[in-house]
Amino acid sequence: MKYKIGDLVTRKSHHHDMVFMITFIDNDDICYLKGVNIRLQADSPMEDLTLYDQEEDVEQEEDFLKRASVDYSLNRDDYFYLPGKILHIDADQDYLKRCLDYYHKASLDAVGVMMNEKEVPNEIHKLLEQYRPSIVVITGHDAYYKDKEIPDHYKNSASFVQAVKEARSYEKSHQKLVIIAGACQSNYEELIKAGATFASSPKRINIHALDPAIIATKISLTCTSENIDLKELLNRTKYGPEGIGGLQTSGMMYMGYPR
Repeated sequence: MKYKIGDLVTRKSHHHDMVFMITFIDNDDICYLKGVNIRLQADSPMEDLTLYDQEEDVEQEEDFLKRASVDYSLNRDDYFYLPGKILHIDADQDYLKRCLDYYHKASLDAVGVMMNEKEVPNEIHKLLEQYRPSIVVITGHDAYYKDKEIPDHYKNSASFVQAVKEARSYEKSHQKLVIIAGACQSNYEELIKAGATFASSPKRINIHALDPAIIATKISLTCTSENIDLKELLNRTKYGPEGIGGLQTSGMMYMGYPR
């Protein structure tokens, strides 16, 4: 069967475990794929692919988003609220738009910047000065190559780590700047050591496209006087603490009176 760019497919060799969109097809009928919901890029011969029926995936996605949702209801009779501002830096335009839509549904002040993973370390200081966020998300694509002879076995973790170091040199306090960093299979331990507040991926597994946004939204909408329930927050993400881990922190929302 011939496929075209934009088709949704699964891979026979991986037991149809993940839904991809075809983004490019070369002259040898090798299809380049991007996860629909998971931050993963791959390639596959055309004969390994099967067209995907979307209905089941939509139902599973709705169940996940229901579990991940944050309670936006606030007592607005007497009080006013200033949620934490979010700067979201993403190497993938589609995932960035999806995360920005998620923030905007929660009426958050969120700025999105699309930038290649390797460019972020050189630009992040300037972006932090320009936008002055209380929460910064640094994400895109990554991969852990256990058997490949490449530096440190990771596709983009070194760039994420350096970007976190630069961000943390800009603001040393986790109470003033929450950093959420990493993508699928990223080097969790090095990201935390570099200064990330939350990072992927403790078990070197894939993460959902919205996982960083789920973490950022909850922190943005939690008052500065409240500590985040770390286990409860991580369990809102697609794969829980196997996909993302982090440090105990407080919220970034200020509450004022009178309205």
